[in-house]
Amino acid sequence: MTKQERAMNTRHALIRSAAQAFDQHGYTRAKLAGISAGAGVSTGALHFHFDTKAAMAAAVETEAARILHAVARRVHRRSPCALQALVDTSHAFAQQLCWDVVVRAGFHLNSRTSHAAETDLLQEWLECVRRYLTRAAKEGTILAGASAEDMTATIIGATIGFEGLARRDREWLSRPTLSSLWRALLPRLATPETLARLEPAGTESALSAAGGSAVPAPGGREDTARETPGD
Repeated sequence: MTKQERAMNTRHALIRSAAQAFDQHGYTRAKLAGISAGAGVSTGALHFHFDTKAAMAAAVETEAARILHAVARRVHRRSPCALQALVDTSHAFAQQLCWDVVVRAGFHLNSRTSHAAETDLLQEWLECVRRYLTRAAKEGTILAGASAEDMTATIIGATIGFEGLARRDREWLSRPTLSSLWRALLPRLATPETLARLEPAGTESALSAAGGSAVPAPGGREDTARETPGD
């Protein structure tokens, strides 16, 4: 293993250890000594990669955003239409929030900690929902008279609320819970012909493509082209 590879592995271990500390203790109570110990490195090695705890938090947020972008691209490629892609993306993101501590901690830091961040994950999710609904309208799969803005507000409010509730009970991000939400919303949104084809529980091909934690690190094939889900 080269020196560069060892440094990259150390950095990844520190990011994951930091995410675990932030997820368990919160940003304020997380200790750098505990983060370095969790990664199996010295505090000197930690400071070689990150000057401050704030820099570590920023790295966790950046990695969470990278993972979610990669998952969104995979789902987008597999879903048959815009409305199904929206459903599938919500399920895939919920899986990541449940399974991947980096995504969970990064999303929480980004959306509920007062600090300047390079990316706004809540805003990106809002824009993702809007793009999919706009695309669905162009596809002719939305009911005439259905308000995209009202439905966007409902979807955002429900899904972000589920994320907050899931910090106490992960069942709020489970597939059955999200499926119940979509079974309630889709009849008010999709045309009857489209509704008959939609799967509120998500399509298996798209969710398997999202892949849990198996998202390549930067430099892998998923990072070679950035496409915007919903476009």
